[in-house]
Amino acid sequence: MAFVHVERTEDGFVARNDRGAEITMGTSEGRFSPLELLLAAVGGCNIMTVEPLTAQRGHRLVRLAMDVTSEKAGPTQLESVTVTYDVEAPSEEAREVFESVAQRVHERHCIVSRSLERGTEVRIVLNG
Repeated sequence: MAFVHVERTEDGFVARNDRGAEITMGTSEGRFSPLELLLAAVGGCNIMTVEPLTAQRGHRLVRLAMDVTSEKAGPTQLESVTVTYDVEAPSEEAREVFESVAQRVHERHCIVSRSLERGTEVRIVLNG
C-alpha cells in the first residue's frame, strides 16, 4: 500500500510520504499543480522502470529524458496523456532494446499508466 498525507499550509499545500519526502503544491509560481504531479507520476513511473531494465540488457543510454503532456476532454476530465521519449542511444541495437523495453514497461509494469488506462476507482472517506 502506498501512503501520502496532504495538508494545507500557509502558502499552498504539501504532500508528505512516510519516508519524509515532501512536495509543495499550489497554483503560485514555483509550485506544481495536482495535474502536473499526475503527469510527473506517469513520467517517473515509466522512466524509472525503463532505465534499469535497459541497462540490465547491457545498454546504457547516452540520454534518457521525456516530456509528458495531457489533453483535456472537458474542464474536469483528461482525454489523453502522451509520453514522448527523448533518447540518444549509443547504437541501433541499444535503440531497439530501449524501444522494446519502453513498450513493455508501458503495457505491463508502470502502475501509474496502467491505473489511468484502467480507470481505477477513487474512494472518498470523510472523517472529522
